[in-house]
Amino acid sequence: MSAKTSLYDAHVKLGAKMAPFAGFDMPIQYTSVKDEVLAVRNAVGIFDVSHMGEFFVEGKEAISFVDYLVTNDIKGAEMNKAVYSPLCRDNGTVIDDLIVYKLREEKIMICVNAANIDKDWSWISSVKERTHFDCNISNRSAEFSLLALQGPKTEEVLSKIGLGENVSTIPYYAAIETSFNGHPVTLARTGYTGEDGFEIFSSHENIAFIWDAFMANGVVPCGLASRDVLRLEVGYPLYGHELNDDITPLDSALKWTIKMDKEDFVGKAALADYNPKLRLIKLVMDKGIPRPGYQVENKEGKVIGTIVSGTMSVVLGKGVALAHADRDLFPLKSEETDFIVDIRGRKYDAKYVKQPFVTGGHK
Repeated sequence: MSAKTSLYDAHVKLGAKMAPFAGFDMPIQYTSVKDEVLAVRNAVGIFDVSHMGEFFVEGKEAISFVDYLVTNDIKGAEMNKAVYSPLCRDNGTVIDDLIVYKLREEKIMICVNAANIDKDWSWISSVKERTHFDCNISNRSAEFSLLALQGPKTEEVLSKIGLGENVSTIPYYAAIETSFNGHPVTLARTGYTGEDGFEIFSSHENIAFIWDAFMANGVVPCGLASRDVLRLEVGYPLYGHELNDDITPLDSALKWTIKMDKEDFVGKAALADYNPKLRLIKLVMDKGIPRPGYQVENKEGKVIGTIVSGTMSVVLGKGVALAHADRDLFPLKSEETDFIVDIRGRKYDAKYVKQPFVTGGHK
C-alpha cells in the first residue's frame, strides 16, 4: 500500500490525477501536462515533492564525513551552498544522486531520491560505521514535507506571502535557514526544471500553510508528469534512467561532479582507473515520440545505443530524448549528427545535439 504525503487530501480536493510513485500516492497531473509546463516556464508553478528523503549529518566532522561520502567537493564549497553529487559505491557505481546542503559548520542536510531512501540510508550508515569521523547521522525523512516552487515569478510570490527575507540576494544553489508562521524552514534556491525557483523544507503542518498561501496567490499546482518533461527539456538526469546501480557517473556526463583532486572519497580509486563504456547523448526528433528502451541506430542501421529518457517537448513541439550510446560506436569527436530511433519497428530520424533542448531561466 502506498504512503501519502501530508498534502494528499489537498491534491485530491483539487482534482489531481493520483498514482503510485516511489512508494507514495503522488499527483501526476492536475489539468494538462502542457498547461503545467508552460506555467513553470512562463510564470510560476508548485510541486509537492514531500516523498523525497532528508538525512542530517551533525557534529565536529560533519563536513569532512560528507566530503568523503560523495564525489563532489563539500569542504571547498562556501557555507550555505547546495552541492549536487552522485553517491557512489567503492567500485564507482552510482547508488543515487543527491543534493548536499551545507547549512552550518556542524550541520549538513542531504536530500535523496524517494525510491532510494532505504538503500541510501543503509549505505551511508555502513560508511559511517567503517570510518571514524566525529559526527552523528540521522534519517529524518518522515519529519519533513517539501515543496518546489519553480518559475520566473518565484521571487514575486515568495515576497507576497512573506517567506524568506531578501530572497533576491540568495544565489543559485544556495540555502538558508529561516522561518514561516513560527516554524523553521530551510529555503534553497534549487530545483529540477531549469527555471528559477526554491525548494522549501518544513514540518508537515507548516507546509500545509505554505501550500494554501501559494494557492491563494494564483500559483499553478503541477504534477510529476510535467516535472519529468521540464527536467528532460533542460537535460537533467533522473535516477533509474540516466543513472543506475550498474554504471558510474563517468558513463552519464557527470565527470564535472567527480573531484579527483580531493584527498579521498568513496569510489575514488575505482573511478581513477575506470574507462567509461557509455556516453550520454541528446537527440531531437521532428516526428515520433521517443521512449525509454527504444534502440538508437546510425545511418548504416547499426545499433549504437538505447534511449533512457524520452518525451514530447512542450516548448519545442518535438520529441526529445537522452540516450546511452556505446562510446566506441559514438566517439567524442564524431561529426555525425543524423541517427535513427526504432519505435516499434518503424524508423524515425533523430538529430544529435550538444546543448540542452531548452535553455532554462535559473539565476
